[in-house]
Amino acid sequence: MLEQLISSRIHRSSQVHRSLKTRRLGRIGLLLLLSTAPLGSLASAATLAIGIQGEPASLDSARIGGSTWENDVLGDLFEGLVTLDPAGQYIPGAASRWDVSNDGTVYTFHLREDADWSDGEPVIADDFVTAFRRLFDPANGAVYASLFYSIRGAEALTRGEPDAPTLGVEALDDKTLEITLNQPTPYFPTLLAHIAASPVPSHLLDRYGNDWTQMDHIATNGAFTPTSWVSHDHIAARKNPEFHAAGDVNLDGVDYYPVEDRSAGLQRFRAGGLDIVRDFSPDQYQWLQANLPEATHLAPQLANYYFALNQRDGHPTADRRVRAALNLAIRRQVIAEQIMGGVVSPASGFVPQGVAHYDAQTMPGVEESQDARLARAQTLLQDAGYGPEHPLELTLRYSTTEANKRIAVALAAMWQPLNVETELVNAEGAVHYAELAAGNFDVGRASWVADFDDASNFLGILQSEAPKNYGGYRSPAFDALMQQASRETDEDTRQQLLQQAERQALSDYAVAPIYVDVSRNLVNPQLKGWEDNALNRHLSRWLSRE
Repeated sequence: MLEQLISSRIHRSSQVHRSLKTRRLGRIGLLLLLSTAPLGSLASAATLAIGIQGEPASLDSARIGGSTWENDVLGDLFEGLVTLDPAGQYIPGAASRWDVSNDGTVYTFHLREDADWSDGEPVIADDFVTAFRRLFDPANGAVYASLFYSIRGAEALTRGEPDAPTLGVEALDDKTLEITLNQPTPYFPTLLAHIAASPVPSHLLDRYGNDWTQMDHIATNGAFTPTSWVSHDHIAARKNPEFHAAGDVNLDGVDYYPVEDRSAGLQRFRAGGLDIVRDFSPDQYQWLQANLPEATHLAPQLANYYFALNQRDGHPTADRRVRAALNLAIRRQVIAEQIMGGVVSPASGFVPQGVAHYDAQTMPGVEESQDARLARAQTLLQDAGYGPEHPLELTLRYSTTEANKRIAVALAAMWQPLNVETELVNAEGAVHYAELAAGNFDVGRASWVADFDDASNFLGILQSEAPKNYGGYRSPAFDALMQQASRETDEDTRQQLLQQAERQALSDYAVAPIYVDVSRNLVNPQLKGWEDNALNRHLSRWLSRE
């Protein structure tokens, strides 16, 4: 019965979807004609063509939107104090080395003498000071500011507190940077590989202000530098001859193509127009294994897929009973196995299994039998005032991919026995996340890929003031536990506090977790240097063609 409902909903969904894909259909038709071409036949031997999942919001690290595909672009264009090797391990970046004080609160970074911007100007410590000041400037609303709240004064400055302490980021000289933390944070160096910790060319910022990222102004310090950006078509970048390791970079350039339609991405890959596609539809996995086994990469990843539940006034999901009912009615095993092809694991909590020094927690009630969960969900909605005479009406937003569409349709079908009427609304990634950030939804598709291996990286996005807290979840108890954990230096005690915080959020049904994700990539077998890793971060500087 459920499968019939899902099929019916998919058939009818074309009447309510607002799709932005039609302008791409002409190109897709051409690519289908080319689909039998050998891999690599169209892409330049010296330039890498990558199909990314969407378009970056900006090339300014303080103004990025927080999407995973921004890592693909900005990670190639900029290099932080710390960077990643092909296996996703942390190695020195713009800093050749660093020292740590005996109490673990002061880091001194020594910048490479040959670290330069693509316009030939030297990368100096003040470029990092400027970058962090902009990251914590409330006017920029940087989505990743909270990631660095361990830095002295960072949180107070971001909140605009008038008595905020001096920011603990100081240039001792042109090539020496000192960062002071509130308390020891052993994983702090790993944060510095994040694109939000990229330096800013202060000499260009002084001259052009926020327009420094325009193509006729921009300078970057990474392995590549952008030369053009055609909106919704591609970003072109070429090798940066000023990069300190330019001699080891084998590619002449990288072109990034936003490809939200996974089927179109596969066809372009098969036609040789793309060397890498940064996602594929899970229902294609079996076919890919049979037909393109050497190109198909599926690997464990610290990532989750969930739906935000809007808890702002005026939304039905502001009622905990409604959020609980919706969660209890979801058949996660069906989604994981029948929709996602068994390549993912159903999620019973928010922090995925496999996170270091952490025991995954379980949302109350989700492991009961289907009949018990459905009966309890019906009672909860009745108590909240909903039923056949007064159905619950929801707007569910999702970003445009075939898998997202099928999951959205499946949720609507699973909620239908509860007399829930669900309107499905889709949009391209950038528009979708802008709508989530604005709170224009009841239920909204979201996901989170770990920036570093720690439970706080997942739970932190549910704190009251976190920009990624799309649902507006607010719990003084949860926030207090997270604050305690941030100050706790004993690893075991900190783990218990974080686990208690997750249990609080799960008992509040703050979100609707769906599955623990895996990385899915298509990689031309002619490429060398690609290594699957848990962060699913892959810098083009390490890649070359055979």
